[in-house]
This record gives sequence, C-alpha cells and structure tokens, in this order.
Amino acid sequence: MARTTHFIQFAAASLCMAAGLLAAAPAGAETLKVGATSTGIPFTFLDVKTGKIEGMMVDVANAVAKASGDQAEITQTVFSALIPSLTTKKIDFISAAMIQTPARAEVVDFTDPVYDKYGDGLIVKQGETADIKSLDDLQGKTLGVQAGTVYYNIATKKGGFKAIRTYDSIADMARDLALGRIDAGLGDKPIMAYQIKTGNLKGVELAPHYVSIQVGHISLVVRKGDAKLLKTLNAGIAKIKANGDLDKIIAKWGI
Repeated sequence: MARTTHFIQFAAASLCMAAGLLAAAPAGAETLKVGATSTGIPFTFLDVKTGKIEGMMVDVANAVAKASGDQAEITQTVFSALIPSLTTKKIDFISAAMIQTPARAEVVDFTDPVYDKYGDGLIVKQGETADIKSLDDLQGKTLGVQAGTVYYNIATKKGGFKAIRTYDSIADMARDLALGRIDAGLGDKPIMAYQIKTGNLKGVELAPHYVSIQVGHISLVVRKGDAKLLKTLNAGIAKIKANGDLDKIIAKWGI
C-alpha cells in the first residue's frame, strides 16, 4: 500500500511538472533553424571558448525569434553555402552579414533591414595604402575576395586583374595578403575594420581613400515565396526596433 501511494504521488508530481513545462512553452512555438557563418566577426563567428556561433546577427536572430514567440537554433554554414542550404530547406532562414542585392532577391526574400550602410572595403599590406581609391588602381594586380560574396561578382565584372583568388574567410585572405601572395583584399568593410581594430587581422590595414562600390542593407533572409515566415520575422524585427533591443545589440558589439 505504501509503495502504491508513493507511485501515485510520483506520477502526480510528474504530471504537474509536465503541465508546468507545457504552460511555459508558447502555444504554436517553433524551433527555427538559422544559418550563420563562423568567419564574420563581429556579425557571426565561432567562439572557441564555448564552441558556439556568436555575434550581432546571432543575437538578432535570437531576439527576433523570441519576439515572435519562437526560438532560434543556430547552424554553422560557410558563407557560399548559405543560400543553397536555405533553398534546399536545410535551414529556415539566414542571419549573417549578407547584403541585399537585386541578384539575390531573385532567388531569396529579404526581411526589413536590421543594419544599414553596410558596404565594401579594401585591405592592403600594412604601409601600402597610398593612392588606392578604386579597383582601377589595382589593374594588373592579384586581388583576393571571399567566395560567395557580391564582391566576387564585382571583381569578375570589373576584370583587368592579373588574378582573382577566392577565400572561405577574410582571415585566410588577410593572411595571404600579409605574406605578399595577393596585392589587396576586397570584402566587408565593417567586418575587416572590426577585426583589424581587435587585432584579429595582422599585417594589413584598410586603404583609407578607397571609395565603396556597393553599400546596402543587412536583413534576415528567407526562402523565395515563404510569405508566412517573412511576415513573422518582420513582426519580430518591428518589435525589437520599437523596444530598443536592436539598438542595444548593435551597441553591444561596437559596430
């Protein structure tokens, strides 16, 4: 009898705990798989101490999902594979330093912007910044770009270079630049500026007189025609803009 009573008490406690967990979970909540890169400090990067992807766009994804009553599950993906992973439904949306462009808008849909005035910059070997104002000044030289970015398309369209070398990360590109294997590197100016400032890119510097070719917005990215998720994410973005959370996230990362 005592054993039966103990079982009934245990079962009742378990049911109460389960009920509490169900009550805590928002009705209709979803876990959204989010694609992010490990090489875009401070927007997205791998924190070697925790083994997790961190950064401004990770915080944005988590905040937007929370504001929408859902939760985000961050999936590490190389930049060039982000859109293919999205279109093949391996992930639900992208949260990375991906500029909104007409070409990309043909295959994916963009949310409202979460970061403005995002553009390209040019890094050169330290001490070799003189008189480089545009890609015209690098004709006949070897240029490095990150694979899968709009800058690769810009460079190939421009032409006239001795060679265009592609890299999976800005860190790899900067390493070759410091070693003299390329003459300059074209990439995301905010990322390169931040990494130079924090000492993650050594032996290189931004060309101070270089004028950005393309400046645009950073948004979350969903599959083409996914109107439901697009509406959900835009509602979440509107909330974190209105309550000041987005401004706090941007300030936290010093961008």
